[in-house]
Amino acid sequence: MKNFRNYTLIALTAISLAACSSDDDGDIPEIINEEEVITTLNLTLQSGAETIVLTSQDLDGDGPNAPTITVSGNLDVSTVYNGTVEFLNETESPAEDITEEVEEEADEHQVFYTPSAGVDAAIAYGNFDSDNNPLGTVVTLTTGATAGTGTLTVTLRHEPTKPNDGTLSDAGGETDIQVTFPVTVE
Repeated sequence: MKNFRNYTLIALTAISLAACSSDDDGDIPEIINEEEVITTLNLTLQSGAETIVLTSQDLDGDGPNAPTITVSGNLDVSTVYNGTVEFLNETESPAEDITEEVEEEADEHQVFYTPSAGVDAAIAYGNFDSDNNPLGTVVTLTTGATAGTGTLTVTLRHEPTKPNDGTLSDAGGETDIQVTFPVTVE
């Protein structure tokens, strides 16, 4: 029984020494590219003197309050709009412009624009990553000749499959932010 107690004591001592080993040996993985906090998405569409801004603002993030979504006007039929999207973290003061990071890491991001069936519109990418794959912080939105009402969903994907066919189902990766805006083309 005395030998059993000694062996148990030795085993416990060895376990406690192993548990107290130094973390300086590099075994702890370094967190690289921590996920961004995005509270606000602004999509600005311009055609001539007309500017339409689609905004989603969610200052409490995953909190109990739903995002505030606004659209400043309706789109015109048969019109070309030059668009830019902006991602902000407004939990910081001044607000952090996440768009800069997305553009710096273009090979790890892509913005997808998905009009619903009721919206006659086509999207063309205006900026690309170093491999000439779409990024999408700059776009051209062209409305067709048919008026209608529906939605436009804007999705920022982190580490999507590139190249892809331009649809979310083929993109893979993780969604950083996704917002569905009500849209009317008249």
